[in-house]
Amino acid sequence: MKASPHSGHRERLRERFVKGGAEAMPDYEMLELVLFAAVPRRDTKPLAKALIARFGSFADVIAAKPERLMEVEGVGEAVVNQLKIVEAAAQRLARGKVIGRPALSSWAALLDYCMAAMARSQTEEFRVLFLDRKNVLVADEVQSRGTVDHAPVYPREIVRRALEHGASAIILVHNHPSGDPTWCVPFWADLPGSGRYWRRMSTSSFPTMISSVMA
Repeated sequence: MKASPHSGHRERLRERFVKGGAEAMPDYEMLELVLFAAVPRRDTKPLAKALIARFGSFADVIAAKPERLMEVEGVGEAVVNQLKIVEAAAQRLARGKVIGRPALSSWAALLDYCMAAMARSQTEEFRVLFLDRKNVLVADEVQSRGTVDHAPVYPREIVRRALEHGASAIILVHNHPSGDPTWCVPFWADLPGSGRYWRRMSTSSFPTMISSVMA
């Protein structure tokens, strides 16, 4: 089989990654490395730069919705599939660092996981993390997805799932895809549903922690 005319560039890029790691490479070159598998014979640099110009960063390209990716000239199903594989792998890696571990002692990893899973979502999500008596994270679930500024939440469903998981405590996480600059524990009023109900659930049913993830 005839070698690709771009094989020399690809080998040099791979060598730079092996020797210097990701820190030594700009976003578009990291994206090129990812695109090699999906575009075996074409120069990937123009496509990588076009994707970065469109979405802003390596992470934003990986997290972009398939239909938006397909709007970029040169992007087909193979490219979209490759990018989504990388996204899924990153989320699974982050999840592996927190599932089965005490949530409070792994708080930084937990935040990293929530950021990877939710921060770049274009719609608001409401996620529930379930903890056992030792505060070990035993499960996490997306309870609902909504619009850019609202996600429906069903407290009874959360309690039902907590009982099914045998959870002793829960952490509620939601994102702000509308761009709300707040990065902290939100006010009760910021949560969907009745603040009075959430306070009652926290004190009488399950110890409840609230966190938000800014998109």
